[in-house]
Amino acid sequence: MEITAAMVKELRALSGAGVLECRKALEATEGDFNKAAELLREKGLAVAAKKASREAREGLIGHYVHMGSKVAGLVEVNCESDFVARTEQFQTLCKDLAMQVVAARPVYTRIEDIPADVVEQQRAQFRAEADASKPAEVIERIVEGKMAKFYEESVLLEQPFIKDEGLLIKDLLTQTIAKLGENIVVRRFSRLEVGG
Repeated sequence: MEITAAMVKELRALSGAGVLECRKALEATEGDFNKAAELLREKGLAVAAKKASREAREGLIGHYVHMGSKVAGLVEVNCESDFVARTEQFQTLCKDLAMQVVAARPVYTRIEDIPADVVEQQRAQFRAEADASKPAEVIERIVEGKMAKFYEESVLLEQPFIKDEGLLIKDLLTQTIAKLGENIVVRRFSRLEVGG
């Protein structure tokens, strides 16, 4: 199958990958657009995993003040170089993350930040709410499902992105790492609300 410039352009718009990577992915999948997009996504995950160990000391403070100036969010997002920190894509990411903090009200940045006693308290509460007549393995599956929902509500990186509910914040970061070629870390955030 012939790979046209229009196909490459469409895949590039969707994935954010370079022209050459898009063409190679389309050629490898014999023009199958969905398989090519998946291939690029997997390649992006591999790139992001390689970059995760690199130190991120540059970056920006993303900020967002909601209309009426009653709620605001600040988020520190680090990258490896000042060059990347000045790119429009990185700045947009920082603003989007600050908006996420305002809209979704996370409490923790990542799951590892939740104190062990809070996790155990949540698990105990969910076990107590479960129907005791059910088998132990069913109760544990219920508890795990409720814990996943708890993480989704209270952990920034586990939340669905407010601009695309099908994309988690951690996946948005992975995509951005793959596009910009540097490790990106959300260091901390703060949400301010008048009277809150």
